[in-house]
Amino acid sequence: MAARPESRLEVVHSLDPRDTATIYQDGIVAGVLGAAAVALWFLILDTIGGRPFYTPTVLGTALFRRGADLNAPGGLPISLEMVGMFTWVHTLVFVAIGGIASRLLAIAEQNPSFGFGVLLLFVMFQAGFTVAAMLLAAPIVGLLGWPAVLAANLIAAGAMAAYLWSRHRTLTVAP
Repeated sequence: MAARPESRLEVVHSLDPRDTATIYQDGIVAGVLGAAAVALWFLILDTIGGRPFYTPTVLGTALFRRGADLNAPGGLPISLEMVGMFTWVHTLVFVAIGGIASRLLAIAEQNPSFGFGVLLLFVMFQAGFTVAAMLLAAPIVGLLGWPAVLAANLIAAGAMAAYLWSRHRTLTVAP
């Protein structure tokens, strides 16, 4: 009796542990690059506005203090505690997203038609994030400015995509 051939997805799931480690290491690096790109973008904008670290202070206050003191955000003092706590969570979220993206790209390398799905998922994720931010965090997005938030999201996606593309040179996308 002939052995059943493995599907392409089964091949990816049975990768050598070193390959799996490399996939997730790439995800960690991509996530850190994305988080750093956003942090640097807002540091530049905040510094130009005369209030370095304002954005992570506002976001940390919204996340960890449930928006306390955001009634008068112009008078909100810069808090390195909020900056550190928010930066930590922000980086962890980006690392998780980077890990998922790296894993999906590794699967897409084995199955080019899956790559189109990954691309579609990326576009839907970008749109979903933007809509969710506008609906669920409208006051915060209003404080930061929606063009700055959208630009930060695109900058992070670009940084992560550039790194992951450099690590997945054999990737082809077919419909």
